[in-house]
Amino acid sequence: MASQIDIPYVNLAAQWEMEKKDLLPIIEEVMSSGWFIGGKHVDNFEEQTAQFCGVKHCVALNSGTDALVCGLIALGVGRGDEVITPPNSFIASTAAIAHIGAVPVFADVLADQNIDPSKVEEVITDRTKAIMPVHLTGRVARMAEINEIASRHNLGVIEDAAQSIGSKIDGVNSGAAGDVGCFSAHPLKNLNASGDAGFLVTDNSEIADRVRSMRSHGLVGRNIVEQFGYVSRMDALQAAILCYRLERLPEVIDRRRQNAMRYFDKLKVLDLQLPHEAENEFNTYHTFVIQLERRDELADFLKARGIETAIHYPVPIHLQPASKYLGHAKGDFVATEEQADRILTLPVHQYLDDAIIDQICSAISEFLVT
Repeated sequence: MASQIDIPYVNLAAQWEMEKKDLLPIIEEVMSSGWFIGGKHVDNFEEQTAQFCGVKHCVALNSGTDALVCGLIALGVGRGDEVITPPNSFIASTAAIAHIGAVPVFADVLADQNIDPSKVEEVITDRTKAIMPVHLTGRVARMAEINEIASRHNLGVIEDAAQSIGSKIDGVNSGAAGDVGCFSAHPLKNLNASGDAGFLVTDNSEIADRVRSMRSHGLVGRNIVEQFGYVSRMDALQAAILCYRLERLPEVIDRRRQNAMRYFDKLKVLDLQLPHEAENEFNTYHTFVIQLERRDELADFLKARGIETAIHYPVPIHLQPASKYLGHAKGDFVATEEQADRILTLPVHQYLDDAIIDQICSAISEFLVT
């Protein structure tokens, strides 16, 4: 018999209960307007998000994956070009490269789970067109080093920032360090829509204009198609919801950081690896990932006590069936594979309180000391 979940990994029901008094009039206004695609809510979201990220342009799209696809195309990446990316991400980052006929080239990761710049340098060839770092867990990759490598080799930089809205490194916002930053607003993200949504940010006006055209069939105006595009528009309803939630995002980030700090305080004496945060980093804790040898046993132990966890991600991309054509085998990316066997994601969402964090930590301590 399945255990009852008393502490869920995410709690979207709690979010709705807290927000519905404010959101219902917003939903009513959008639905009664009859304007469901584009319009003022999408324009407002793009303006406010560009300001939040510290860039000139934001283009609203229907998913973070589409942001990656459109961003790669806008950077001039095409069939046969190579794009360097880590193998420990969600499959969408590599899939976006494959979708446009480019070749994913993997570089292993550091202890912080983000791409290792020294490994990037090792796999650059004359076919390399771009580098796609993935800011995993809400922690920004080492963008200064990545940008320096890209500059020396004349490569584009596209940030997969799906998990890192509001994060920073060296004072620079996630998504603002490369040529293009790509975000997801999936319901599980810190800035979340009530359905699929995503967006792309950039300081490059030509890139922004091309993606705006690309998201709507490639149309320029109503009747002229300069390129064959996609249908990747953000719904006005999702844009309106995201505008509301963007105003409250700093509070969400602050609460998640408080939860993370409490985990650090309670778990630091135990035999497990915690996600270190360096002085030049600002981590928004999209996820709180610990590492330990008996990961699966701990997950089962917590589940039996009503505590839900997750694993991001148990099977690296280079070992997925879809990646077989790339010719990789177990042992090719040692750090990624070792982490995949050890990582466990604890609940860190903003609807947890100190008492619940303490309950989770007590259960982990009970498991590790018995």
